[in-house]
Amino acid sequence: MLTVYHNGECSKCQELSELLQGKEVQYKFYLHEPLSIEELQTLLTKLGVTATDIVRKGEQVFAEQYPGKQLSDNELLQAIIDNPILLQRPIVVNGDKAIIARPPKLVKDIL
Repeated sequence: MLTVYHNGECSKCQELSELLQGKEVQYKFYLHEPLSIEELQTLLTKLGVTATDIVRKGEQVFAEQYPGKQLSDNELLQAIIDNPILLQRPIVVNGDKAIIARPPKLVKDIL
């Protein structure tokens, strides 16, 4: 089963949902149920990236709360916990691998 970290208002997430129609998918709506530090660290491992790679720095909340700051990985993860909108999306997990599905057609690489 695929797990998708999903924001229902995101056009890329909606496009991904259409691509995954008919597949067994568990959607995690992280805006309503923020991830823990442990969950985020597990995602980083599966993605093979650093915290910098999963933060949406273009979001207004990031510009307002963290302007010009050099944050450590743990500080970036805490920023995502405090402001879940900062999590890059959509993220698709299949077993021990994950991808950031931007563009959504990248999901084919993990199926």
